Amino acid sequence: MKSVYVGIAMIASLVAGAGSSLAAEPTFLNSGKVSPTTLPFSELVEAGDTLYLSGQIGNVPGSLKLAEGGISAETTQVMDNIKTSLEAHGYAMTNLVKCTVMLADISEWGAFNDVYKGYFEAGRFPARAAFGASGLALGARVEVDCIGVK
Repeated sequence: MKSVYVGIAMIASLVAGAGSSLAAEPTFLNSGKVSPTTLPFSELVEAGDTLYLSGQIGNVPGSLKLAEGGISAETTQVMDNIKTSLEAHGYAMTNLVKCTVMLADISEWGAFNDVYKGYFEAGRFPARAAFGASGLALGARVEVDCIGVK
C-alpha cells in the first residue's frame, strides 16, 4: 500500500511541475542580428518549452533589403536568418519541429526544397506545410515561420 501512495505522490508532483511551466510568462526575444528591432514583432518567443519563430524572409541581416539572385538566394538567406535567430538565443536547427513555408510562386517549390533540405540532417526534417501566397512582405519570394522545442 505504501508504494501506491508513493506513486500517487510522484504523479501529483509531475502534474504540478507541468502546470507551473505552462503558466510561466512568455519571453519575447529580439537579437537584432537579423531584422531591425524596431519592427512590431518578436524574433522568437519562448512559451514554456515551446519556441515560436516569426516568419523570416530573405532580408540581408540588419536591413530590409532582400538577397539578390531569385528563389535560391532568398531561400538560402531565409534559412541562414532562421539559423542565426535560433543560435542568438542558444538554440539550433535541431530544435525545430514544424515549419510553414509561403511561396510567392508555388512552382518554385522544388527550387526551395533543394536549398531547404541542406539545413537539416537527413531523416530529421521538421513537419512542414507549404502554400502559394501573394503579397509577401517587401516583395519576398519566400517566407518561413517555425515552431521548435527546447
